[in-house]
This record gives sequence, C-alpha cells and structure tokens, in this order.
Amino acid sequence: MDSKYMKRAIELALKGKGYTSPNPLVGAVIVKEGRIIGQGYHEHYGKAHAEVNAVNNACEDVTGATMYVTLEPCSHFGKTPPCAQLLIDKKIKKVIIGMMDPNPIVAGRGIKLLRENRIEVTVGVLEEEVKKMNEIFIKYISKKLPFCILKTAMTLDGKIATSTGDSKWITNEKSREYVHEIRHQVSGIMVGIGTVLADNPSLTTRLEDKEGVDPVRIIVDTKGRIPLESKVLNINSKSKTIIATTEKADKNKLKLIKEKKAEIIITPLKNNQVDLGYLIQKLGEMKIDSILIEGGSTLNYSILNEGYVDKVISFIAPKIIGGENAKTPVGGVGIEYIKNAIELESFEVKMFEQDIMIEGYLRKEE
Repeated sequence: MDSKYMKRAIELALKGKGYTSPNPLVGAVIVKEGRIIGQGYHEHYGKAHAEVNAVNNACEDVTGATMYVTLEPCSHFGKTPPCAQLLIDKKIKKVIIGMMDPNPIVAGRGIKLLRENRIEVTVGVLEEEVKKMNEIFIKYISKKLPFCILKTAMTLDGKIATSTGDSKWITNEKSREYVHEIRHQVSGIMVGIGTVLADNPSLTTRLEDKEGVDPVRIIVDTKGRIPLESKVLNINSKSKTIIATTEKADKNKLKLIKEKKAEIIITPLKNNQVDLGYLIQKLGEMKIDSILIEGGSTLNYSILNEGYVDKVISFIAPKIIGGENAKTPVGGVGIEYIKNAIELESFEVKMFEQDIMIEGYLRKEE
C-alpha cells in the first residue's frame, strides 16, 4: 500500500512541472483508516508546499493519519514556514517519505525533528522514481549548476539539415509537441548564433492544453553578430533573452542589444570562443537550474566535449537525405578514437508516431 499511495503523490507532484523552479516537484497524500482524506502538491515557486496544501484540502481531521510525501518535509523558514513543524502540530502519526532532501539546509533535519516528536518515519519508498522526477533539483541544489539537456533531431542517416540548410521539418508534429513540453519544464534554452542566423527561432513554449512557461533564451554569440531584428530580441515574453558574448563583440552593437531589453553576459575567451564553463556557472548564479540545449553542430560538440551535458534526448526520423556537406548533430573536430567516445547509459526509448526518441544520461567517469 505504501507504493500505491506514493505513486499517487508522484502523480500529484508532476502537476507542478514548469512552475516550481528552482524548487523541487513535491506531492503529498494523507491517508486515514485506509482512505485518502487529503492531497496536494507544490503548485508554484514561493507558494504553499505540498504538505500544507494536503492538510488544507483534507476533508476531515488529520490527527493520527499517515502522510505520504515525495520529499523530506522542510525544517527551516524559507518563503514558507517549516512543513515538519506543521505535521507535528497537526498530530500526524506516521510520515512515509520518497527521498531525503539533498538541500544542505534540510538534509535529514526534517526527519530528525519528526522522530524527536514521536512521529514514525519511513524513508525510501519509490526513491528512484522520485529522484528521476527531481533530477534537475538534485543537480542544482547540490552543485549550484544547471542540469543540461542536449536535444538533437536527425534523419535516419544522421543529418540535421539538407546540404542547402533546409531543416523544416526533420521530425513530426508529435515529436515537436514533446519538445515544447520540455521547454515548459526547464528554466533556460540555449542555442548558438548559427542557429539564430539560419532559422531566426522564437525559442518560446507553445502548448495546446495549457499556457506554457517560456524559458530564458540564451544565445551563445562570440562576436555579437546577432541581427537586431531577430525574433529573440523583439519577442513579447515574460522571460528574458541573454546574449553570451566576449570582448570580440562591438561595444556599440552591445549597447543597441541592451536597448532591446536583452541582458548581456561577457565571458572570457576560451579557444577563441565564449567560455562555456564560465557561462554555465554564471547562469547557475542567476537561479537558472536547467538548460535545454537546441544548438547546431558546433555548440553541441563544444558543450559535450567540455563535459557540461547531463542528459541527451535524440529524435530520429525515418527519412534519408544524404549529402556529404549536410550537417550532423555534433560537429567540431570530433573524437579521435572510438575507445574515447562519449557514452550514454540508462536508456529509455519512446515512439512519437514514426519518430524514435532515445533518452540517456552521460556516463560520468568514476
């Protein structure tokens, strides 16, 4: 029964996708005498936590009940009061927790407080599912760096565009809808200047069933070549545009970009380009906890080669276009020997009509 109720708590938590960043996704279920009497989830950053919503939504007194919650209840004052104390005050008898909170401010203190007040606590129910759901939060809260997802889309013969540069569309509509769901869930979206010059994308979120949240648009542009009429500089969006550039950019051009309300990050030069390590560190300091990288082959290679990618999502369409000069998803100088290839693990394969999606995590060296 613990797994059953924790599954329900996970289902509730997932409703918060796209709205809680940089907080985690959390769901809570209150059970009394074999019945669910209250449930809730963390709906928006800065608003009530899952435990509070579950208690407030309860249809009867929660005294003596069991709470199932995906993440350890907090024990500190943040934007809201501590949830562990609420459970004590409401005389909850037992708390079943999916995973301990990796946030150093909490990290077992909530569990300790509950046990000190004679509340029975069990930790680790469906822990792997909860960890996967909160992979962005876990990386960000422990390392203060954004969780980076590299997304590619290619034909069966590994091309991202024809030799003339045409790429509309490699994948089908269902695949593209899924990508917009990911955009809704991440804090930032990153492309290189080559993508802006070739496609002039909006880099917004477009969903059919709900209003999507636009990610912060991050353009890697070493020389400040972005046209002032680009969509990303003229779009009506609640999220800002960031131009990551270097001393190679013309100062007058940067002034004009700022007048478009875009933010500019000037990084040191690394290999004569934007220093991606500096940029990612800076984005983490700005509370951007996750980035979807939808770059061209040059940016993709650079960010993979420097080890900043955590996860790869690759779409393969059943099309063949050929062409020696047609680009592939990852360019650059490439890896010299197969034994040194960048490897993925923990695969998941999905179908979006005829398209295949492969999702995996970069294998980190021990």
